Amino acid sequence: MKSHRDSAAALPALSRRLIAAAAPLAGLLLLGGCASSYEVKIDALAKPKAEEAISYQIRNKNTTAGDESLRYKEAAGYVRTALSGKGMYEAPDGTPADLVVELDYGVGPPQSKVETVSEPVYRVVPGRITTQSVQVGTDRNGRPIYQTVTVQEPPTTEFDGYREYQVRITVYEKYLKLSARENKPAAEGRPPTEVWAVDITSEGESKDVRKALPVLAAAGIDYVGKDSHGQKVVRIKDTNSDVAFVKKGM
Repeated sequence: MKSHRDSAAALPALSRRLIAAAAPLAGLLLLGGCASSYEVKIDALAKPKAEEAISYQIRNKNTTAGDESLRYKEAAGYVRTALSGKGMYEAPDGTPADLVVELDYGVGPPQSKVETVSEPVYRVVPGRITTQSVQVGTDRNGRPIYQTVTVQEPPTTEFDGYREYQVRITVYEKYLKLSARENKPAAEGRPPTEVWAVDITSEGESKDVRKALPVLAAAGIDYVGKDSHGQKVVRIKDTNSDVAFVKKGM
């Protein structure tokens, strides 16, 4: 398999110069306009026929934000919208619901992590040296006098492969946890049976859980009422259609 260095060396000189000149500008455009991408981990469990329960009441299980806090209301709104994407609806007051959906969310403590970074390397290539005949004067008869001089073309910058290095970064785990139980009173001190549960997490340098919540809710839509059979990892951008759906709200 050819390396990046081999591929670059095989290009004509003019093409390589054009690539080298365009690369910094392309990088700036990407940084300015690209969407944020999240790696999301999902663990889901469900009882048989869990998807048949479609009405619910939502309950706050977050210990740091009360029911009237703006953050909880925002999180609950994302969850309601996400659940509507599965054909579920919140039962009106006074109407029995199939499930009680407990909602928890937040951000974990900082964790130190070593990450490998890859970046392009460029080298400066001296310009080509040529000789030219230059008029330096005229003789007494008015005829031009020429002299050969050495001229060097301007240097060029060329792509020279990639280098990798390790950096230590601080990351935070943002999480959204949903647990759906039968809407029945506790029996003999035992809580109602859990019908399904979804744990959704994403790790990154940002600790802004508010920005991550619609992404986490959108990533978990397909796993509500299903068994993931182990942890699943998905990549999702904050411009994804499911994220837009969740942000739009009911």
